[in-house]
Amino acid sequence: MWVKARGEKVTWQDAVAGAKSCRAGGFTDWRMPTIKELYSLINFNGGFDMRAGAKRSTPYLDTKYFEFKYGDESKGERGIDCQDWTATEYIRTTMDNNPTVFGVNFADGRIKGYPKTTRRGAHRLFVRYVRGNPLYGKNDFRDNGDGTITDRATGLMWQKADSGKGLNWEQALAYAASLKGGWRLPNAKELQSIVDYTRIPAISPVFQCSTLPDGEHPFYWTSTTHLDGPRDRQGIAAVYVCFGRALGWMSFPPGVGQPRLTDVHGAGAQRSDPKTGDPRDYPQGRGPQGDVIRIFNYVRCVRSP
Repeated sequence: MWVKARGEKVTWQDAVAGAKSCRAGGFTDWRMPTIKELYSLINFNGGFDMRAGAKRSTPYLDTKYFEFKYGDESKGERGIDCQDWTATEYIRTTMDNNPTVFGVNFADGRIKGYPKTTRRGAHRLFVRYVRGNPLYGKNDFRDNGDGTITDRATGLMWQKADSGKGLNWEQALAYAASLKGGWRLPNAKELQSIVDYTRIPAISPVFQCSTLPDGEHPFYWTSTTHLDGPRDRQGIAAVYVCFGRALGWMSFPPGVGQPRLTDVHGAGAQRSDPKTGDPRDYPQGRGPQGDVIRIFNYVRCVRSP
């Protein structure tokens, strides 16, 4: 059960404290959602138009049931400045060595780590409380001894090893289709369900996870198209999940000095890459945090019971 509204932006500490005083529906056992719980609400029929702003965009959330508002552009905020806190803290730091908490942005359809504080002070985001089912999102893996792993919590069966090489999105779909036995590319929610936010790489050691030549760990493709960006370009990107650090090129303070490669979103973040192209066209990434663009991401296939 969820609280329909999310109130005003608050610090993470106030969000945690606020759960204790929440009395929505007459219940007193509300709590901060984990990142897996909050991500369960995301709806990839949304899309944010960066050119037109909020007025021509659709939230990644079913607004028939949940209240939602974009960032207040009349006050200088971006439309996407409307992220939600979770209870899931990152085991490391991001950006300028900031203690970080994972959150979901229902405006642009992404997971990232948000600093608790920045150079400008305490970070303020929205919060939406949840109650019930404390086992949601907790994995129960079984190694089947044949190169597959079953998560008894979801019933899904996974490849124990990944593709071992990077593929663009169309190649990833073809790779999955070439396997016998009903294997397929997982959708975004399926792949995020096996993220382990307590470690890096962010996956249980029951799985095998490749290491890249630079010592980092791969991003993994999903079958989910990401409808972000201007309307004439929506659909050219697909969702991936970071099982290693979510790197980007940033300078500190922002815009001053030479950008450096750093963990800007945290292992377990969900972003998107162009489905095809040349990563060399993005020597210092893309977007406000200079997200590294790999395009040739790895694959871990899944099959249903």
